[in-house]
Amino acid sequence: MFSITVRDHIMIAHSFHGEVFGPAQRLHGATFLVDATFRREQLDEDNIVVDIGLATQELGAVVGELNYRNLDNEPDFAGINTSTEFLAKIIADRLAERIHKGALGENAKGIAGLTITLHESHIAWASYEREL
Repeated sequence: MFSITVRDHIMIAHSFHGEVFGPAQRLHGATFLVDATFRREQLDEDNIVVDIGLATQELGAVVGELNYRNLDNEPDFAGINTSTEFLAKIIADRLAERIHKGALGENAKGIAGLTITLHESHIAWASYEREL
């Protein structure tokens, strides 16, 4: 399996519901490094997994929809704990939708899977992996 990874970042604010979250129940900010890893069995006719420039551009567009937002105020997330794991899935699903619509070009149809990893810090991160 071949893979490439591109990176961006987001800055969000949010709060959580539930005692398990302790002080994070209060409104707080988070900055995440966001890695998108694209996987495929065979390289395309140009011997690449995907166009890195397009992958970077589309990841930027997806995270741009979340950047500098208080997620508590976003209708899509009303009443939802927007944990790191949850946000990784949201970003993966939104990026997968763009891939299916052709945003990464015709050769991107050979991409077999996508993993989104959100790094909360240098010692903690969460990922969501999906097939395409």
